[in-house]
Amino acid sequence: MHTGTVIRSTGAWLDVLVGEKVISSRIRGRMRLDHEDSTQPITVGDRVSLMIQKDETGLITEVHQRYNCLHRRAAGRKVRKRQILVANVDFIWIVQAAKQPALNWRLVDRLLIACEAQDIPAGLVINKMDLATPDLSVSIRELGERYRQLGYPVVLTSVEEHINLDALCDLLSGKISVLLGPSGVGKSSLLNAIDPTVNIPTKSVSKKTNKGRHTTAHTELYSLTTGGNVMDTPGIREFGLLDIKPWELAHHCPEFRPHLTRCRFPACTHDHEPDCAVKRAHMMERISDERYKSYLNILYTLHLGDADIRR
Repeated sequence: MHTGTVIRSTGAWLDVLVGEKVISSRIRGRMRLDHEDSTQPITVGDRVSLMIQKDETGLITEVHQRYNCLHRRAAGRKVRKRQILVANVDFIWIVQAAKQPALNWRLVDRLLIACEAQDIPAGLVINKMDLATPDLSVSIRELGERYRQLGYPVVLTSVEEHINLDALCDLLSGKISVLLGPSGVGKSSLLNAIDPTVNIPTKSVSKKTNKGRHTTAHTELYSLTTGGNVMDTPGIREFGLLDIKPWELAHHCPEFRPHLTRCRFPACTHDHEPDCAVKRAHMMERISDERYKSYLNILYTLHLGDADIRR
């Protein structure tokens, strides 16, 4: 029996790093039956036990206990199943673009809430700052400062103009990090610029739709020559939250937490209830209008019992 780390997931096959050797492996069928609530019981970052077979492929027999994982509701499914995106990570960077494709702060808030719910530290990378007009640049910097005040680090980058790439490289060093965001925002380009040896294929944004085109088809863990390990992930356009009750949602918003014990009702959802301290804080501008509206948008989907909203 051998132990290794899953570094690539391409569907039926998983690449497992055992020592310095990569073993193409499959999952024992019984494991799928034991994890019927998930689209895939094992993901990149998992530590696994496997047997090496005669053809030199691996058979994964056990997934070790995770210390964290990020999951979402599997897209396009009426039956609720979870899709585990990554496991055993130190930090998640949510990547957006200043333009092409347009910056989506509502998706950012959903991802931050998912990270908060799993106790995974997170921050924001706003890429393609070279495309931002002066007015847009000011707006992005103001919004970025708002997230910094909530405790999330924010890095404004440009691959074309080599803006803050060294700073991002330093932040990735010594950690297992994840780059997560829509297609076309430049996740793979950032990694290529930081460490050209990874050589990840990239595509330009579609001129017709102004949305990213999927190039990264699977999650892969790269070891950077500059230090640290980074997971590059396929682009996401939707993120359905799971395992969060409507009354729990506010606990995952840092600026809401100081006010939660002052509401009249212990299970207050901070929407329609009277004598709500969160609503008072919003009216007094202690909670930004953008974040409160984003909160209500997510709360609505949780009330519906369907957190999958295509953006």
